[in-house]
Amino acid sequence: MAQQVQSAIPARSGGNHPKGLPYLFLTEMWERFGYYLMLGIFVLYMKETQGEGGMGFPAVTAYDIFGTFIAFTYLTPFLGGFLADRKLGYINSVYLGGALMGLGYMGLALPGLGFFYASIALIIIGNGFFKPSISTLLGNLYSEEQYKDKKDAGYNIFYMGINIGAFVCNIIGAFMRNKFDWSAAFLSAGVGMFLGLIVFTIGLKHYRHANVLKPAVAGDTGIGQVLSLVFLPAIIAGVLGWMIPGDILGSDSTDAFIAATIPVIIFFVSLYYRANKDDKRPIAALLAIFAVSVMFWAVFKQNGTVLTDWAQNYTDRQVSESMEQAAGKLYLAEEVSSKESMVTQYDNQFRTLKDDNGKEVKAMGRSVYFRNIDPARIPADGKPVYLVNTELFQSVNPGWVVMLTPLVVAFFAFLRRKKKEPSTPAKIAWGMLISALSTLVMVAAVYAGHNGEFKVSALWLVGCYGVITIGELFLSPMGLSLVSKLSPPRLTALMMGGFFLSTSIGNKLSGILAKTWYNYEDKSHFFLVNCGLLLVSAAIGFVMLKWLNKIMQEKGVK
Repeated sequence: MAQQVQSAIPARSGGNHPKGLPYLFLTEMWERFGYYLMLGIFVLYMKETQGEGGMGFPAVTAYDIFGTFIAFTYLTPFLGGFLADRKLGYINSVYLGGALMGLGYMGLALPGLGFFYASIALIIIGNGFFKPSISTLLGNLYSEEQYKDKKDAGYNIFYMGINIGAFVCNIIGAFMRNKFDWSAAFLSAGVGMFLGLIVFTIGLKHYRHANVLKPAVAGDTGIGQVLSLVFLPAIIAGVLGWMIPGDILGSDSTDAFIAATIPVIIFFVSLYYRANKDDKRPIAALLAIFAVSVMFWAVFKQNGTVLTDWAQNYTDRQVSESMEQAAGKLYLAEEVSSKESMVTQYDNQFRTLKDDNGKEVKAMGRSVYFRNIDPARIPADGKPVYLVNTELFQSVNPGWVVMLTPLVVAFFAFLRRKKKEPSTPAKIAWGMLISALSTLVMVAAVYAGHNGEFKVSALWLVGCYGVITIGELFLSPMGLSLVSKLSPPRLTALMMGGFFLSTSIGNKLSGILAKTWYNYEDKSHFFLVNCGLLLVSAAIGFVMLKWLNKIMQEKGVK
């Protein structure tokens, strides 16, 4: 398969790429297969009743845990990247991080809160080592003169690998969950991660030379200083944030996370003040991009919370009669009984009703799915219906990425030939603006369904994901490319960690925003707020563009 990837690369990017790219592409594909399989069912698993094998958490709690989890998975790369730069090396960090994540996914297959939280911790720590290291290895491959002008295209292709894994995983996850159970799906995620490490091992000879440790220079912060002045204070601040009476920012986990990030943010800002003359302006540019990117991730990462809720409760997931039998055989559709029976009751926002003792309230009725669907579509004889698995909608975004990446790469290659290709910072600003438009698709969807009174076509979600995917392709891989271009060489993985720090903060904000979903009677107002946040961030990006482009010119990069 690596040869197939390599043969496809020139046609899609307009030139040859390093031989190590296909192997890193496939390694990341399998790693993201595991991560997004787990992520695609994570909220569903937490919200599922204990009688059906889930955790039985209230929806608000599930969203809070989800936001905190994805926040911490992108907070740890700052430390993992630093250790990879100075001590472990990128190859060792990929192995260490991948093994920890694989064990974490498999641990979620075990019952009990202890295994649940321990597995989450393994995934968080593992991602901290894996994510910045493999991205830095890729950037180092493009440091050779013949590849420098293809770095943006290389990261776009690498990003497509991420999303092939993210696309396929939900199909496998749905099959394993329907055919077997939740545990089988989580075990599949772990198997995917270890397959990625096998591919990484096969391709070692192509990037072993790029595994170059960055020696410290005068004025750099040492490992001991980072651990004592950043990591330890972050842990202490997080514990204090958790223990502070009351929920200052909405929940104990949110208080803990925000408190823990303060020492980390201070550390990254201090890099600017301690940098030499040559490094100061590039670091300032990266910090500015990191800050602007936060709001994109705050909206984008609602795919695992609010948009999953929309898919589950507000989207018509019933397959046609001609597809029912095929869907049942493929185990990609849930079988739901339309008979009157004792079922769990839900409020008007599809949240589980519980009595004073915390037990789920049950009464005669049909599955909650039938609440806002045309009664004519409910079988009169009580036969079951087949519903597309909710997690399959998590494959729509990566599916768009796989389809649109060649077009975006070709589009920028065309502009490059015409000498009109926008700078990397300009691509990021345009990405923010395009992403804002995706929220307006959901505003239209709310109106089409009369604010949840009726289920709407799945095409609304497909359209929303399509628009935000274009914004994503303008922003996310370009952010990785920009870090590789502007970072001082000895700090590349550390600054990759800074990029993921902005993702981390945005991810946590996505959970905070998702919790407000239930505060809006008119759901269109929720999406309009998201639109406003993205428009403000895009405006800031365009205002900074002249300054950012000047710094790019000073560094001799585009």
